[in-house]
Amino acid sequence: MLQDFSSVTLQEARPSVVATERLTLRRPTLADVRTIARLANDRRVAENTRRLPHPYSQEDAVAFIRATAALGSETVFLIEHDTGPVGMVGIDCSTPGNAELGYWLGVEHWGRGFATEAARGAIDFFFEEFEDEHLHAGARVTNPASRKVLEKCGFQWSGVQLHRFLALGSSTPVDCFRLSRGVWASLKSWSSARRMK
Repeated sequence: MLQDFSSVTLQEARPSVVATERLTLRRPTLADVRTIARLANDRRVAENTRRLPHPYSQEDAVAFIRATAALGSETVFLIEHDTGPVGMVGIDCSTPGNAELGYWLGVEHWGRGFATEAARGAIDFFFEEFEDEHLHAGARVTNPASRKVLEKCGFQWSGVQLHRFLALGSSTPVDCFRLSRGVWASLKSWSSARRMK
C-alpha cells in the first residue's frame, strides 16, 4: 500500500466524518498517537509506503498529526473499525491537477477488505467535493494486494515509474494508476460512503 500524503491540503476542503459499510474515516487526533505509531511501526507497512520512516515512533505520529492539523484543512483520514484505528487513507493535492490517493493498514488488518472499502470512501469524498477530472495512485510492483485494491476501485494502469521510499533508502519501481471522474461515476453502484455531520 502506498502512502503519499503531505501536509498540503485538498484546496479548502474540511472533511467531515465519512462512513462506509464497516468503517469510519475521520480526522486523526493526538489521542490516536499510540495506536498510529504501533500500526505504522512495522517494516512490512513502511516498505510499501513512500514517506513512512522505519522505525516509526510516537514522536513521528505526533509530528504527522500536528502537520496535517496546522493548516486547518484535512486531507488525511484515520480508518476505524469497531471504534479502533486500523490504518490511514488520504489524498495529496500538493501538485495541482495531480491528486494522489494513498493508504496503509496495520498488518493485522490486511486481507479483510478494509483497504478497498476505505479507498472507496476517500475516492467518493474526493470526486464529490472537488472538480478534478482524475485521481492518481500507485503501488510497488512487488505489492500485488495494493494493485488489486486499486483495480477494484476502478483505477486503470498507466505505467511504471521509479519512486523513492524512505524506509528502503532507495528508489523502487511503482505501478502507476489513474481513475477518471467518468469511470468513478459509472462505478457508483458501490455501497456509497455517506458524510456524517
